[in-house]
Amino acid sequence: ARSPALARGAPRAPARRHRAQQADASPAMANMTTPTIGFIGAGNMAEALMKGFVSSGQADWSRIVASDPNPPRREAMSALGVTVKDNVGVAASSDVVFIATKPQQVAEVLREIAGTLYSSGALVVSIAAGVTLNTMYDALVGAGNANAGISHVRVMPNTPCFVGETAAAMALSGGVSTAEKECVERLLSSVGKCHVVDEKLLDAVTGLSGSGPAYVFLTIEAMADGGVAAGLPRPVALSLAAQTVLGGAKMVLEGGKHPGELKDMVCSPGGTTIAGVHELEKAGVRAAYMNAVTAAARRSKELSKL
Repeated sequence: ARSPALARGAPRAPARRHRAQQADASPAMANMTTPTIGFIGAGNMAEALMKGFVSSGQADWSRIVASDPNPPRREAMSALGVTVKDNVGVAASSDVVFIATKPQQVAEVLREIAGTLYSSGALVVSIAAGVTLNTMYDALVGAGNANAGISHVRVMPNTPCFVGETAAAMALSGGVSTAEKECVERLLSSVGKCHVVDEKLLDAVTGLSGSGPAYVFLTIEAMADGGVAAGLPRPVALSLAAQTVLGGAKMVLEGGKHPGELKDMVCSPGGTTIAGVHELEKAGVRAAYMNAVTAAARRSKELSKL
């Protein structure tokens, strides 16, 4: 798939200035408003992103290209109206390329498509957990010094992306242009919320929002179990618990009040809610949540070094 000039051991091209420093903008940068979007890896997360981009009007199926080694996934993409190509074909025909493979495959994929990415000027966005910007850079540069000019972004989304409510954060390589940054922000904001952070904070993001859906699901399940213990039918208890979490989250995000203030508004003196909150505090629930986030963040940091 790689040209002979980029084969391992071949003479490397002279290093060039980063695209953001060149006088002429790349073709891809000119298309950041209505980009052709590529996906290398077309699994469930990739499909969720595609559907979110299309439903929000940020893309249409005719401008999405994808590759995947799994024939059923390629067939599923074709059924949606996605153009299916190989990895190099995706890189050649896209303005933004999402790398949605397994983490251990990212470096190999980047080495394969590096020369094509440099020629096309496409922006690379990895959503693979634990793959650092340095790992991406090393894979791109390993395919030829000139490829050091390829802009790349690391994103940590989460599974509520499947319902258009992701909580994501992204870190940028040094030469990402303003247009490229705004393009990725716009795309990810169409499926939820996205924050730009320093890469050193992505382990904390993983511990909080990356792993957080599991904490929320556990909370909903426990609340529903409590409802059943108090006499509610299981379906009613589960619905009430889930809707309570949804409503509470919307009050925090849309109301502008601190969670502690909102909690105090529910807790009448000597009432039912403060009795329940007292039990949660005795059980150490607040500390348990904090410990869960920091433990997951530590583990994320450990895994990124493997």
